[in-house]
Amino acid sequence: MIDVKTFRGAQVEPYLDAVAALRIAVFRDWPYLYAGDRGYEKQYLATYAKSPESLFVLAFDGERVIGASTGIPLSDETPAFQKPFRDRGIALGDVFYFGESVLLGEYRGHGLGHRFFDEREGYARSLGRFALTAFCAVERDAGDPRRSVGHRDNDAFWLKRGYARQDDMFCELDWQEIGAAQASIHRLRFWLRTLVKLA
Repeated sequence: MIDVKTFRGAQVEPYLDAVAALRIAVFRDWPYLYAGDRGYEKQYLATYAKSPESLFVLAFDGERVIGASTGIPLSDETPAFQKPFRDRGIALGDVFYFGESVLLGEYRGHGLGHRFFDEREGYARSLGRFALTAFCAVERDAGDPRRSVGHRDNDAFWLKRGYARQDDMFCELDWQEIGAAQASIHRLRFWLRTLVKLA
């Protein structure tokens, strides 16, 4: 039985090591091919844990964290994620930014992806001041030989959730890929959705 729980800000601290390990495990796969860096994970997750209005949605199988999804007011995110919005003239205070959604492979296909979005969108709406939700995802060449056999892109899923692919909003992040000698820069595309306010 999978149990889904939500945590705000520093409430998540007891689970940060588990979330870091989960991120490293899931992001080793296509399309991120992330070699894993505990130091970076600690720094990245600390940004979220320090924000009093961040959200962690964690999925548990017993005591084991098998899935995680995060969100944070964009004004509390790092400059790399803020820059595309500043360049577009979108006020940071209008945006609730979604970090990752990571889920171990054997637990996929049972609705947890939708649950992660439902929880984050509902939370952003409950805060009452956000006009947009947003996230970004790495871009890869469709012909890259490292692409996993049978891999399905998430574009159709995101479109059904009401997100619009942005053709002029990107950020660049560097990480070390599996088998690489050093980190390299990767481009991530943003997707935006108007946060419909409930009557």
